[in-house]
Amino acid sequence: MSKLHGSIIVTYRCNAKCNMCDVWKHPTKPSEEIGLEVIEKLPQMFFTNVTGGEPFVRQDFPEIIKALRKKTRRIVISTNGFFTERIVELCKRYPDLGIRISLEGLQESNDLIRGIPDGYNRTQDTLKNLHEMGLKDIGFAMTVQDVNYQDLSTLYKMACDLDYEFATATVHNSHYFCKKDNKVKNKEAVIDEFRELILELLKSKKIKNWFRAYFNYGLINFIRGNSRLLPCEMGENGFFLDPWGDILACNGMDQKQPMGNLKEQAWDEIWNSTRAKEVRNMVKNCKKNCWMIGSAAPAIYAHPLKPISWVFRNKLKVMMGRELNLK
Repeated sequence: MSKLHGSIIVTYRCNAKCNMCDVWKHPTKPSEEIGLEVIEKLPQMFFTNVTGGEPFVRQDFPEIIKALRKKTRRIVISTNGFFTERIVELCKRYPDLGIRISLEGLQESNDLIRGIPDGYNRTQDTLKNLHEMGLKDIGFAMTVQDVNYQDLSTLYKMACDLDYEFATATVHNSHYFCKKDNKVKNKEAVIDEFRELILELLKSKKIKNWFRAYFNYGLINFIRGNSRLLPCEMGENGFFLDPWGDILACNGMDQKQPMGNLKEQAWDEIWNSTRAKEVRNMVKNCKKNCWMIGSAAPAIYAHPLKPISWVFRNKLKVMMGRELNLK
């Protein structure tokens, strides 16, 4: 299990009202959300993403992070960045945490998409505070869609100038987002922006950015409606724990398919169960072809030859000044 990736969804409460996610319409109750006794039952993980909802709405969030640190090599928290003081205080306590703040474009696009009054400025204030205190693993994440695709290059340049990590996604539909109507309508315009980003990532001196180029190529592939670049093996090398204690193979299915419940069962009992095998078969036969970092990253780790080959070929083209073929 040294390469097991875990995504811990600590709440479905959220102070944002994003256009691509309706989870805020279906919040969990604080009394039913997982606590420390469930966190303690988790296995050892290679990497853990902590998300929501908005995780910082939980008053006991520092205690959850303290418990998770015993379970994993690295933690990255996904947040909308609104609760600046809470975020800064947690990072003062644990300066090795990674923080990824959702930033959906420049001020007009971001505030329109996320539905948080003055959200862009709050996000920038949080990023500034984290940067000034010397936090190393800072970044922001953008879900690219029709409303904000024109801001993609600008945000990437902003991240480079500030030495922040820059993560991307595009709109998906699933039970997790409580959405069925997310769609990129202006496909070619959005894809053109991704092409420009891929080119810049391949020009970078950072090897990590070359593989981010591959991930963004996968987003183009997804928008076009093609099959995944790599097989999805969620439920084998990665999992989700939701606020009710359910262990899920992934968050991309239209209907929630739990393997078991960690409030009621031990980890090994769930992970090695007949039900877990059934869910893994559902994943293997899934036709959705999702391409989100939670499932793509484990796939890249598990099947490195194809990404390495793609990176080598396209990095060479960039060095030779040749045009990339990203159809």
